[in-house]
Amino acid sequence: MKKTAWMIAALALSAFALNAQNPVSGGQKFLHSMVKNNLIRSAERMPEENYAFKPSPDVRSFGQLIGHVADAQYLFCSAVLGTPSPAPGVEKSKTSKADLVQALKDGFAYCDKAYDGMTDTQAAATVKFFGAEQAKVTVLSFNTAHNNEHYGNIVTYLRMKGLVPPSSERR
Repeated sequence: MKKTAWMIAALALSAFALNAQNPVSGGQKFLHSMVKNNLIRSAERMPEENYAFKPSPDVRSFGQLIGHVADAQYLFCSAVLGTPSPAPGVEKSKTSKADLVQALKDGFAYCDKAYDGMTDTQAAATVKFFGAEQAKVTVLSFNTAHNNEHYGNIVTYLRMKGLVPPSSERR
């Protein structure tokens, strides 16, 4: 327990030091990194045979959730980067664990450019997103919220298969 507390304190201090000059954009990058790590580790943890698992017929399979999150990285971050979205269509075209894990990593690598290049000054600049002018930081916040929403779904799928989600495991 003490080791976990020290690790959390060290992580928080590191984030604080990184965010000293750009606390808003640095905070967004920190939150993005946390959920990105949880999502990638979840995708890696789920066995291949459970990628088609659906807790109910009317929801996405585990693999479709991973594909949806991968696709969303391009939607959100292309707006911030000011580039057309590559829109790879992962959710509808990939089914194997290897392909989906790689697509998720690729989507996050694309999005990392938006978070890594952001300063607090740039965060207030507006971009067109979902038909309205939005601050870049709002679009990035929306992406992180969307990722966390689906991580919550993924946690349920993992638990139903007897697996411990990355955010719940002992360090």
